[in-house]
Amino acid sequence: MKTLTRISNTLMEKYLPDPYIFVAILTVLVFLLGVILTPSSPLDMVVYWGDGFWGLLSFTMQMVIVLAAGHVLANSPVFKKGLSSIASKIKKPSSAIIIVTFISLLACWINWGFGLVIGALFAKEIARHVKKVDYRLLIASAYSGFIIWHGGLAGSIPLSVATEGHPFADLIGVIPTSDTIFTSYNLFIVLVICFTLPFFNRWMMPKEQDVVEVDPALLVEEEQKFPLAEKTFASWTERSTLLTVLIGLIGLSYLVHHFITKGFVLDLNIVNTIFIILGIIFHGTPQRFIAAAQNAIKTTSGIVFQFPFYAGIMGMMTVSGLAMVFSEWFISISNGFTFYLFAFYSAGLVNFFVPSGGGQWAVQAPILLEAAQSIGADYAKTAMAIAWGDAWTNMIQPFWALPALAIAGLKAKDIMGFCLFVLIFTGVIISIGLLFL
Repeated sequence: MKTLTRISNTLMEKYLPDPYIFVAILTVLVFLLGVILTPSSPLDMVVYWGDGFWGLLSFTMQMVIVLAAGHVLANSPVFKKGLSSIASKIKKPSSAIIIVTFISLLACWINWGFGLVIGALFAKEIARHVKKVDYRLLIASAYSGFIIWHGGLAGSIPLSVATEGHPFADLIGVIPTSDTIFTSYNLFIVLVICFTLPFFNRWMMPKEQDVVEVDPALLVEEEQKFPLAEKTFASWTERSTLLTVLIGLIGLSYLVHHFITKGFVLDLNIVNTIFIILGIIFHGTPQRFIAAAQNAIKTTSGIVFQFPFYAGIMGMMTVSGLAMVFSEWFISISNGFTFYLFAFYSAGLVNFFVPSGGGQWAVQAPILLEAAQSIGADYAKTAMAIAWGDAWTNMIQPFWALPALAIAGLKAKDIMGFCLFVLIFTGVIISIGLLFL
């Protein structure tokens, strides 16, 4: 395994381009495939791309906030001290890899946005304390927990089909989470991954002479200085804890009300609210919070300028019918026994071009649910096969890795050599769960 991962890392470093170059290549590829495989003309594909370019604008802003707010929270004195205290108790590189992977898996099962940020922040803090741990593998391990998000409490597809009036309710009705998230096959996949992936990641630890430790420059944080200012009303408000207390009370009151009235429901907006309110409280004064926010926003440029290109790709994939072409091809070679497996593989392929759970469900659900109806397959399991396919190839799709990479100060090619083997390993587990349970 050490030899294989070394070869994989070498290949990724040589041939995997920057995430922006990757999405640019995908854009051109989808454009050409749309012209070749669908009735769309080149002009049609250009229009589909342009019309879809801003289709993820709301989601892009959510991701910018989850990254910036998570960064602000992590750099607050209280939170930083807590993370440091936990990380300081980890002594061995092998323990670091196992613990980071497990914490990330658990956090992502609860909520993917929470897990993405917390896993990367925790890994970076561990890098400060544990010597001779491979930083690339540490961050890859933190990201690998994202593999189970769609089989967890915040999975967008199982939650969608459990909602009254969802887009496909006329065909499949409302499917409760007991038939999706809490089924035996889904719990088998989740539990096996949770209890084996941490040790698989440890197995990929490189030889001591091949270890790439964290660049000390990545751990250096610019100390914020707040010189004494004139005694004016503006200066007083900037340094006052009164506003922090008031905003904190309002925010915490809303969160308590939300959880009392709606139960433990964590969507991306609630996660962002938690991060922002706790960040405000833990920084103490408006001045310190604003300074931390200005520093954090620098890490979001990759999301801001790359997500619109993925939205354009989604526009070309969906409107041209190219996603349907991929799905129909997998359906044509499947039967009653292999249908869920090929639905999973087709979703994994489409996810390269439509890296959004909700967007992918809208694209693939009509054709795959119709196919399930024709062969008598279970609608709920079909939905979960698509969900797992969407989550699976995220391991080698830079789209979702951007927040973790921004926090870690790494490039996609630094971790994808390890993530490739996570893809293979988890793909076997997911296939077994869908095929035989």
